[in-house]
Amino acid sequence: MMMSYGTFVFALDSAAYLQLQRQMSWRHATSERVGARAASQFLGPGDETIELSGLIAPDLTGTRGSLTTLRRLAADGEPLPLVDGTGWVYGPYVLLAVNETASLFFPDGTPRRVEFQLSLRRTDDVAPEATAA
Repeated sequence: MMMSYGTFVFALDSAAYLQLQRQMSWRHATSERVGARAASQFLGPGDETIELSGLIAPDLTGTRGSLTTLRRLAADGEPLPLVDGTGWVYGPYVLLAVNETASLFFPDGTPRRVEFQLSLRRTDDVAPEATAA
C-alpha cells in the first residue's frame, strides 16, 4: 500500500501515484498604517492541499475502475482520512478534482495509458475549542 484515502487504497494494482505535491499556507491579516509598514496579525493555518499525479496502464498496473471509485468518493463530498504506507496520518481531506488523460489507444478505443491527477484539500479535524474568559 502506498497510501489510502478513506477506503480507497493506492497501490500498483489499483492506481499508483508517481508524484505527491503538498502545499501548506498560513494566514496573516494586515492593516495599513500611515508612515509605517502595515501591521500584521497571524490568524492561523490557511489552506493545505495535496496534488497526486499518477499513471494507470491496464496491461501492467492499475485499472480505470479505480478512477471511477475516486470520482464516487469525491461526489459524496465527505472528508476522508489520508494515510500513507508508513502510517503517517495527513488528516481529513476532501477530493476536489479528478483529471485524466488517456493515450495510446487499442483499435477499439480502449486506452493503454491513462495519466491522472487528483486535487485534495484538508478540512478541519474538529471545530476549534472556545476559550473561557
